[in-house]
Amino acid sequence: MQMTATPIKIGLTNDFIEQTKQAIQPHWGKLGWVTYKRTYARWIPEQNRTEEWFETVKRVVEGNVNLDPRLQSGATTPELFEELTTEAQQLYRLIYGLGATPSGRNLWISGTEYQKRNGDALNNCWFIAIRPQAYGHSHIVPDYLDPEQPAVSMPFSFMFDQLMKGGGVGFSVVPTNISQLPPVAANIKLNILIGKESSSYADALALGAVDRDQWLAENKAADSLYYELPDTREGWVLANAHMIDAHFTATNPTQVQQVTLDITQIRPKNARIHGFGGTASGPMPLISMLFDSNAVLNEAAGRQLTSVECTDLGNMIGKAVVAGNVRRSAELALGGAADEDFITMKQDQKKLYHHRWASNNSIAVDSSFTDYAPVADSILHNGEPGIVNLELSKNYGRIIDGRQEGIDGSVEGTNPCGEISLSNGEPCNLFEVFPAVAEEQGWQLENAFALGTRYTKRITFSHYDWEVSQKMIAQNRRIGISMSGIQDWILDEFGQRVVTDFTPSVDPKSGETIQKPVYDPKAVQRFTALYQAIVKADQDYSATLGCQPSIKHTTVKPSGTVAKLAGVSEGMHFHYAGYLIQRIRFQDSDPLLPALKACGYHIEPDVYTDSTMCVEFPVKAANADNPNFASAGSVSVAEQFATQAFLQTYWSDNAVSCTATFQPSEADQLAPLLKQYRHTTKSTSMLPYSGADFKQAPKEPIDAATYTARCAEISGNVEAVFAHQNQQEQKDQVLVDQTDCESGACPVR
Repeated sequence: MQMTATPIKIGLTNDFIEQTKQAIQPHWGKLGWVTYKRTYARWIPEQNRTEEWFETVKRVVEGNVNLDPRLQSGATTPELFEELTTEAQQLYRLIYGLGATPSGRNLWISGTEYQKRNGDALNNCWFIAIRPQAYGHSHIVPDYLDPEQPAVSMPFSFMFDQLMKGGGVGFSVVPTNISQLPPVAANIKLNILIGKESSSYADALALGAVDRDQWLAENKAADSLYYELPDTREGWVLANAHMIDAHFTATNPTQVQQVTLDITQIRPKNARIHGFGGTASGPMPLISMLFDSNAVLNEAAGRQLTSVECTDLGNMIGKAVVAGNVRRSAELALGGAADEDFITMKQDQKKLYHHRWASNNSIAVDSSFTDYAPVADSILHNGEPGIVNLELSKNYGRIIDGRQEGIDGSVEGTNPCGEISLSNGEPCNLFEVFPAVAEEQGWQLENAFALGTRYTKRITFSHYDWEVSQKMIAQNRRIGISMSGIQDWILDEFGQRVVTDFTPSVDPKSGETIQKPVYDPKAVQRFTALYQAIVKADQDYSATLGCQPSIKHTTVKPSGTVAKLAGVSEGMHFHYAGYLIQRIRFQDSDPLLPALKACGYHIEPDVYTDSTMCVEFPVKAANADNPNFASAGSVSVAEQFATQAFLQTYWSDNAVSCTATFQPSEADQLAPLLKQYRHTTKSTSMLPYSGADFKQAPKEPIDAATYTARCAEISGNVEAVFAHQNQQEQKDQVLVDQTDCESGACPVR
């Protein structure tokens, strides 16, 4: 057998790509190309332009296929080269045609130099428990700590780091975690210094920073814990860690201790971020976060932090990250089901508007929990809390496969959208297929899902920064193969919705009379077969790689931005309406705006945000004229619960993300439905359905006649017009109000 001494890079030739472009047309949705161009097309500085779709897919596929661990061994055979080249070509055709895509995280970062150094950014979201933990052999370790000893700052550092790398973070403040925190030992006087050479000097002083040279002349740095922040992501994280840990390690609690942080080196607002992409926010969000967080810790001096205070610390981190331009903060705080202070914490309007908006809040329950009336009442008023059933996640894959004690026993929480149950430090690793589009383009769905399975499996072999993550990823190899456009495909494939009826039945576990859903038996058979194909693909690839099969495989993510690329319904959700106006916000300097205006799209200034324009797109849902079509505004909340239960029973061994919408007349059904499905549903959330209830709503239902009239105002192809306009004025775009999830919970990229 012929062997080579160094790894061979798998690549796609220009001839292959040109042939693909001639043979396949991407299945762009009504907003697809515009959404792609403003969200995932990376800036190419040497050509003074952003990527085109064929270039993005090439970057993404090559970045992924070259993660195959067999390539890293320096022992590549011609057979392996041929195998992976063929697979890269198949993946390219599948993704280029929009029969499937990896997550938005991968569309943005896969194949970049940043990804080659850091695999964290390939994963959508993470979970961390808020309790003292050791940093271990991670990339961020405060120099004053023993990395093998637990530190209070560690979970907050993990959260801050992952949020700044573009991932969302779920975190747990349940009583068993909070009880492990030591008392806050002392008050800390926080000094933030900045030198006059920083262009952020005036803005920093306005937020409470002080002149560096003056402070050093009047004080001795040795008299306080002193840290000069480098201009790096790690510098921000370590600054926060210094401040947090000082509260717990004070040597003389009777005296006010000092922590001094010099932020002079931090790059100014709008400076380029060369690795991750986008532009910087300057040090101002960090200054506000540090002062606000320090105040929370000082207030707790002499006692343990509460779950609410720990959530506040997490929210302040999220607020600072939101101000970081291309990064978006997505957080889920998981509290105890009996923790009334946690459940009601967003009723404090002042703190809600200041920082508590930064997380979706859920409660951890098990199947014995039945007191859903107070939960439903809170949902009616606040849209929260969501429900996370950790018992089901630990002991069940698909519900149809029955209880398997401890099958996923280390699960402690979930990602912000609730589709993946996670262990401490673990990420969610996603890929989704659009079944109706894939079949239209000639794919056997089993093959499309198998390609996604291998794609996500390779991501588990990336380099990960945090030791806690390295251990859990190697142990679980968890993947999340999802599908979007589920409602579209079900109507195409089976001619009716999956819930065909409800029949009165006696719940065998509670003895109560319930309305039991009746499912289309053909749908049960088809979803089961596809699940089994994914499990087999994982088993085969795992055997080839010599690793454990993935602990779980399938999910339904809420999608959102990625679903818009192909123009399909989002995850398991029903289309918002059969016909609607979809509004997307752009920075007023975005180079796409002139092309959109030239094509006749309605554009007006955003009424909520300065320097932002709001563009209206008329959209018709797939199957809008089908007599069996239902939208989020017309389908019953009972059918939504039953549909989620179907997918949890026959498809997803992880979880199913669902935000069930309800009408005012259905409010009395919420508690009974939550109770009925407590043995089936691993996570869920609910929101009242709203149409055009406020100005420039993201989605506004319209009728067919209005849709036709609005379409008549539009002429020309935005992509073609954009290509012919003077692209010398292009620049790296700033994203505004775009999310990777239907509910708005998850990050842009």
